[in-house]
Amino acid sequence: MRRVVSLFLPHWSTDRLRRKTGKPRPDAASPARPLVTAIPDHGRRIVAATSADARALGIVAGMTVTRARAFATELDVVDAAPQADFDGLRRLALWAGQRYSPMVAPDPPDGLWLDVTGCAALFGSERALVKDLHRRIAAFGLSLQIAVADTAGCAHAVARHVPAGRPVTVEPGAHRKAIALLPIAALRLPPADVEGLRKLGFERIEQLIGAPRGPLAKRFGRELHRRLDQALGTLPEPIEPIFPEALPRARRGFIEPIATAEAFAQVIGDLARDVAVQLGRAGKGARRLDCYFHRVDGQCQAVRIGTAAPSRDAIHLAKLLSAKIETVEPGLGIEAMTLVAPLIEDQGARQGEGLASLTRRGPDLAALVDALANRFSQRGLARAVPSPSVMPERSVAFAPALQGCESSVWADDLPRPSRMLARPEPIDVIALLPDDAPRMFVWRRKRYRVTQGDGPERLHGEWWRDGGIEGETPLSVRDYYQVETTSGGRYWLFRLGDGVHSSTGSMRWFLHGAFA
Repeated sequence: MRRVVSLFLPHWSTDRLRRKTGKPRPDAASPARPLVTAIPDHGRRIVAATSADARALGIVAGMTVTRARAFATELDVVDAAPQADFDGLRRLALWAGQRYSPMVAPDPPDGLWLDVTGCAALFGSERALVKDLHRRIAAFGLSLQIAVADTAGCAHAVARHVPAGRPVTVEPGAHRKAIALLPIAALRLPPADVEGLRKLGFERIEQLIGAPRGPLAKRFGRELHRRLDQALGTLPEPIEPIFPEALPRARRGFIEPIATAEAFAQVIGDLARDVAVQLGRAGKGARRLDCYFHRVDGQCQAVRIGTAAPSRDAIHLAKLLSAKIETVEPGLGIEAMTLVAPLIEDQGARQGEGLASLTRRGPDLAALVDALANRFSQRGLARAVPSPSVMPERSVAFAPALQGCESSVWADDLPRPSRMLARPEPIDVIALLPDDAPRMFVWRRKRYRVTQGDGPERLHGEWWRDGGIEGETPLSVRDYYQVETTSGGRYWLFRLGDGVHSSTGSMRWFLHGAFA
């Protein structure tokens, strides 16, 4: 099921100007002068766009500047810059394409299209994706309204004609009902056609749906029913994605449409080799790849893969992309395919790179991570990264598998067990105080006799944090011991307290992990 997001920016021109000059939107604490943009029109100036506060005063687009000043004497008037508005909209679309979906395009003069089909899993749900988009765009200081629907026409209409302070989601299959009561202007028709339909008594879209098409088509042409069918989903409305011109890319057009998985895989391999050559020349590696499938009916679908480390291995990249072929619906056939690398990073040359055949390849952890993350989603796979803490249970954090590598490295000067308990478990111990290793301990009702031990390694509590276990305070200390039992097992134990001063801990013993 296709899902399209329409992002409507009702005051894009004025919000962009205020953001460019560093002036935030006005509020009760910091009032600002109303702002409008104007264009010349036969010797006079016409309002082209208004800010939210100017609109609240009754100033609307199409009004003369002279009349607008009657509503607000301290009105700021700036010359309209349509090209600058479009360039800013394009930059916003490129930003959204990096984060939310490979299928993003500007919807001039004040909106964006996002085809989020299949992208919701990356955020957990469609609602989470839209919520994140709304929060980030609002943080830019922009007024906005978001709608999600099965068709681009329905999402566009709801975003602009259903007033709401939060994103509006039209449930799958409910787009016909959602647009039925909206005004006919929501169909993106020319103003003259809207006025002509109103003179005939048509006010809402539901009236057009049930009306005979012949007489209306003869009077208003094909555009009327084309827009209606697009909103209803009976006529496709493709979204042509955009991407920066300088990115590595490759494209293949076909004399005859293709529709089989084998043909897709063959073309993906050719595209991956072309992109890999471009990346090699630039000394870069791809962290993300988008493959676009252009259908003969005008629709465009895309699959996206990511990598844990920069890569220009054409075989590996093609394998990752081919694993997602099953998500593509070719319809009547694919007439062209495009491969783009929207996210690239520096990657130095490696010995053996570029050889015609590499029959022997060593173990490649990054390739395994890539395959698992793209198969089960990035949220389903995480990797351990070092965290700045002296306490063992706080020294490890988890990050998304495909997130960029941090500069911090693991400390290997002190031994740490390969298996650690999520929370240290209490044990009963026989040991000589203050510094001897345990001679015997009981864990989970089983007795372990110690043959040899090493320690203690003393760790002091972090005074700015609460204790990690019951009875521990920020001033407590832990004495860690490595012990080996008669059965050959090696365990990591600690005593809470220094064995001398009761203020340092309760002298209880805990098992924290086991060595391989």
